[in-house]
Amino acid sequence: MDTYLNVYKGYYFTGDGAARDHEGYYWIRGRVDDVVNVSGHRLSTAEIEAALIEHKGVAEAAVVGINDEMTGQAVNAFVALKDGVDGGEGTRKELVMQVRKQIGPFAAPKAVFIVDDLPKTRSGKIMRRILRKILSGEEDSLGDTSTLSDPSVVDKIIDIVKQKK
Repeated sequence: MDTYLNVYKGYYFTGDGAARDHEGYYWIRGRVDDVVNVSGHRLSTAEIEAALIEHKGVAEAAVVGINDEMTGQAVNAFVALKDGVDGGEGTRKELVMQVRKQIGPFAAPKAVFIVDDLPKTRSGKIMRRILRKILSGEEDSLGDTSTLSDPSVVDKIIDIVKQKK
């Protein structure tokens, strides 16, 4: 119990991260122990996602790390934009610059995939495991997908990733 009560005096540490967007809304981002190691920099995926969500055109974001020969792991971002926001190269560059400015160049996504939606469970939890498998070319072995709220989202993301490679 001391582990959870001593991290921040007077508060209970759940291990979950949250971010406040530019409109003042709070977003529960996930576990703070979900970490990507880029060139020796241990980065919280929640921190990178929070930087992406602060962009005025972003509705949701999920960040995953995949193995990279040069940096150990590379940051890859999946971003769902708000209605009417252009998902072109200019927006991708803005998102990369947003992360560079807020966190640093080492945290910048190697790739930004603009998607309509993210793979989520029926309770709304983003299934990052599926995103990692797709990026690693393991879309035939995604594991248990029975809790996906909309399985068609996965097929759309697979197509987007294949087009970009």
